[in-house]
Amino acid sequence: MGDAKSRDEKWVEGSGNVFADLGFANAEDLAIETELLRRIIAIIRARKLSQRAAARVLGIDQPKVCALMNGKTRGYSISRMIRFLAALDQDVEIRIRPKPRSRSRAVVRVAA
Repeated sequence: MGDAKSRDEKWVEGSGNVFADLGFANAEDLAIETELLRRIIAIIRARKLSQRAAARVLGIDQPKVCALMNGKTRGYSISRMIRFLAALDQDVEIRIRPKPRSRSRAVVRVAA
């Protein structure tokens, strides 16, 4: 049934950054913000913190935690999200090193 349609589909390998693949100008920043937020949310959920308790830990009000938990990062810089991770007892390490010659561009990524 879906065979005819699937034969016409073309697959393109992604770059590893969906925001770059979609043409966003600030793709690296968006990818970093998204990964930092993903980790903040995971920690809050793993600790079973209420939004009110998370707000106390992060030093923001509960509606802002609600927005974060719903993926809204507007108004939060990368450095502020790093401070949120530190408030959640996470060490954050930033390493700078030369890019390999095999790659044409340097990358910025979040790794755990």
